[in-house]
Amino acid sequence: MKHRIELKSEHLHSSFNSTYPPILKVRSGDTLETQTPDIEWGYSAAEGEERVIYSSREQEEKLGHPLIGPIEIEGARPGMVLEVRIDENIPGWYGRNWAGGTPAWQNEKLGIANSERLQVDWELNREQMTGKCAMAGTEFSVALSPFLGLIGLAPGAPGTHRTAPPYRTGGNIDCKELVKGSSLFLPIEVDGAMLSFGDGHALQGDGENSGTAIECPMDHVALTVVLHEEMTLRMPKAKTPAGWVTFGFDEDLNEAAATALDEMIGLIQDFHSVSKTQATALASVAVDLHITQIVNGVKGVHALLPHGAIR
Repeated sequence: MKHRIELKSEHLHSSFNSTYPPILKVRSGDTLETQTPDIEWGYSAAEGEERVIYSSREQEEKLGHPLIGPIEIEGARPGMVLEVRIDENIPGWYGRNWAGGTPAWQNEKLGIANSERLQVDWELNREQMTGKCAMAGTEFSVALSPFLGLIGLAPGAPGTHRTAPPYRTGGNIDCKELVKGSSLFLPIEVDGAMLSFGDGHALQGDGENSGTAIECPMDHVALTVVLHEEMTLRMPKAKTPAGWVTFGFDEDLNEAAATALDEMIGLIQDFHSVSKTQATALASVAVDLHITQIVNGVKGVHALLPHGAIR
């Protein structure tokens, strides 16, 4: 069954909490279709159309990412796994990113923490999948690769949790590999799973180095949810067009890398029936470690095993 979710404040929130009432209850195999606002809680369908500003139904003191949800999955229980299939991500006509002017650690290292905050306005062409902007009297263009920066389930720990850091249950992973055709597998910690998503990105490099991608609304998002009752997961994993992906999150980049690598080695063991040491040897010649992002409080690393790399 397909469920169309209207973009309105009553369907948006800005934090994770297992007690938030769901906006919708769906079954395994159902598809969710909606639009998502930009990172500043706005949405405009076309150039020249007034931008509508939305708010959070939970009235958080400080707004984070605008999220659609939560959505309850019938029959979901802690210990199970939710697969979120990414069927479509069509960006809106505009996007923005920012650099400098804030006391972020990478800005301090680059010497731009006290500079003027730069906003770059992008015009997005969804037919050609290109974006263009103008800076320093020059027009720049890029090829788009849209994805949702944030897909996550409610953590099992009590209380309210910020959207900025990614969790074991997903969230603000900001992984550019999670494009159309990907499946993200998330461990469930609460009854109903309580899925939320948003944070449209038209394009992002690994690292999300300035702190932002091309942040954009999404004109059309389609996600299919599949409940796996017998599967178990310690951390999120994904099957993407590029290959299998495992994740690690930690304030220490070494720890994040170790988690992502350990999860990938476990996959290789499962796929090829080899020992952990043997899987590590295979990983060393076939697996790439990428810095997913460095800007969300905890750093992210993802390991990528391309399809067919090990036969």
